[in-house]
Amino acid sequence: MKFSLSPALVKSSLASHSWVGLLVGFLMYLICVSGSLVVFSGYLKRWEQPAVAEYQTLAPAAATAAYQELLARKPDISGDILMMLPRDDQPRGMLVSAGGVYYLNEDGSRGSDIATPWSNSMVGLHDALHIPSDWGEILVSVVGVMLCSLIVSGFLAHPRIFRDAFNFRLGGSRHLEQADIHNRLSVWGAPFHLLIGVTGAWFGLAILMYTLFGNVFFDGDRDAAIASIHGAAPTLDQQVQVADVGRALHTMETLAPDARPIYFNVENANSPAQYILLGAQHPDRLIYVEQYRFDQQGNFLDKVGYSDGEPGKQVLFSLYRLHFGHFGGLPVMILYVVFGIALAVVSVTGINIWLVKRKKRDFINNLWTGLVWGTPPAMAISALAALLLHSGAAGYFWLPLIVAVALGLWLDNELRTSAWLQFATAALLALLIAVHIALFKSAALAGAGLAVNLVFAGVALWIVWLGLRTNAKFRRAVQTY
Repeated sequence: MKFSLSPALVKSSLASHSWVGLLVGFLMYLICVSGSLVVFSGYLKRWEQPAVAEYQTLAPAAATAAYQELLARKPDISGDILMMLPRDDQPRGMLVSAGGVYYLNEDGSRGSDIATPWSNSMVGLHDALHIPSDWGEILVSVVGVMLCSLIVSGFLAHPRIFRDAFNFRLGGSRHLEQADIHNRLSVWGAPFHLLIGVTGAWFGLAILMYTLFGNVFFDGDRDAAIASIHGAAPTLDQQVQVADVGRALHTMETLAPDARPIYFNVENANSPAQYILLGAQHPDRLIYVEQYRFDQQGNFLDKVGYSDGEPGKQVLFSLYRLHFGHFGGLPVMILYVVFGIALAVVSVTGINIWLVKRKKRDFINNLWTGLVWGTPPAMAISALAALLLHSGAAGYFWLPLIVAVALGLWLDNELRTSAWLQFATAALLALLIAVHIALFKSAALAGAGLAVNLVFAGVALWIVWLGLRTNAKFRRAVQTY
């Protein structure tokens, strides 16, 4: 039986695909490029502070000493006290509370303050486009919904998309070249792109979904809806004493010997309701962690049930690792970066196709070129600002991007603008590596510091090659003209 679609449906789907693609193109590109960085955020944090001591485990006695040292300095501390334990991509202990945010040495003593402004800024760009409050996360989630729409409408608009899956027409018509790149990467990456779209849509829209669940299933009680998924806090009324975090960690060794604790949080510290919430990863589960709860004496109370509870609960707590590729180790993370960059290219080529089909050239062409090729140097400048000025302010990204757009409008030539910005990116990456080595010396040439610098160097060389090709195209175009 031959599968076919009506010409009217194909035409309307193509129109829908073009307009939705134009709307979401740049936001999707920005989210994908920053997301490709965020996959390795643990390594980037280590690159920002490469001299911090690294180790694989923090003994329960050391964790206890660190917690007690904090209480000795801040006996009246309240709120939550979070201790991150060493894990694969972040082999460092950290303590986060109202009493300070700092690393821990292997013996539990206080290390240097945590200062990772660039990594945090890139996470903020990916998660919320630097928009404050919940609105940024909601916008990014809406882009995820639009991505799902683009995938569906794209397949409907191109009935031959699978038949032409290996048809590349490079070096000829710009329209055919861009269309082939766009369609081929779309087909090959479709399962990944759909996964990213669905999981990304959930993170911001969860705020709205919890309200909906509360209205529909819990008589308007949003908190009850959240508690049904994430677990209600245990009801405790104790004589306040120092929470025995060491005992809780020791108990985990017999309670869940195959699980790896990666953090604990003393919730409502120094109050009669305080309890220890311990997150542990299970190697046979995609969930981020199972959460085990203990009273202040370290007695086990219960677990939330992400590892063996209702299927929906297990799925929801697996979305984070699925979205960022934090499972399967380094090979999966690299694969996520490859597909993430591919999705960024799909976003760019989609707009390029629309620009070519307009059969005219105006300021939109210059604007688009400045946005696309201005993003990499803007990221490099924001990294330099983080190293030299210890600031992750959003302006260090957005202001250089605005300058890049202004450059594109001034030069009024896509090839020339692209070449200038590509060479600028390579030069800034080289400067970034030099500044990093000058600041951290031998620490920049070992471990994660060396690995990230080598990646930056490789990217710089690749972009130089792109710049040379683009510049050659520009010169040929000038000579032809």
